Amino acid sequence: MIWIIFIGFALISWLISHQLKKRFKEYSEIPTANGMSGKEVVEKMLRDHNIYGVRIQSVEGQLTDHYNPADKTINLSEEVFYGKHIAAAAVAAHETGHAVQHSLAYSWLGLRSSLVPVVSFSSRYMQWILLAGILLVNSFPALLLFGIFLFALTTLFSFITLPVEINASNRALVWLQTSGITTRQSHEKAEDALRWAGYTYVVAALSSLATLLYYIAIYMGRRD
Repeated sequence: MIWIIFIGFALISWLISHQLKKRFKEYSEIPTANGMSGKEVVEKMLRDHNIYGVRIQSVEGQLTDHYNPADKTINLSEEVFYGKHIAAAAVAAHETGHAVQHSLAYSWLGLRSSLVPVVSFSSRYMQWILLAGILLVNSFPALLLFGIFLFALTTLFSFITLPVEINASNRALVWLQTSGITTRQSHEKAEDALRWAGYTYVVAALSSLATLLYYIAIYMGRRD
């Protein structure tokens, strides 16, 4: 039964990723109303929010865009950095939304940032700890319990990420509309693109929760 759930989540994740890439490609053919590139969108949104000291840089890969609060950098994939279309504007504004959150000390972003070092440690070692814990579940159950604790931190991180991403998208969409970057028709496309991007985080969080419950079931079902 558990494998059916895992396969189901993997399939849903693939479908969402496929749809996200499909929509990004489709909306890449719709130019921004004022011809701005993703980089220029970020610069204008930062100025409009009186935010300074944030660096904008291009990074390799597709849909690798992210904001790093540690060094205050908005990292845009090349297609978004140079793109002068709705897809690029939506992604660029979304990442800038995180910079706006940072400047306003948005509590959920602060909480997520505080968990990054712990989650980084957990992600590095927990799979080995969980594997060893499952193999030794009857003789050394505490090891599996420790692995579950580490995995629970990553699951918590996934769920804390949801309001952070949703809020950044909401900020982006409001600004895109009020700044004239999008028209009434193109704004719907920008909203749709960010909606599909948000689905990836929802599925990741639910998949992590399902996996956590699976490990807990193994621990609870051990033979004393």
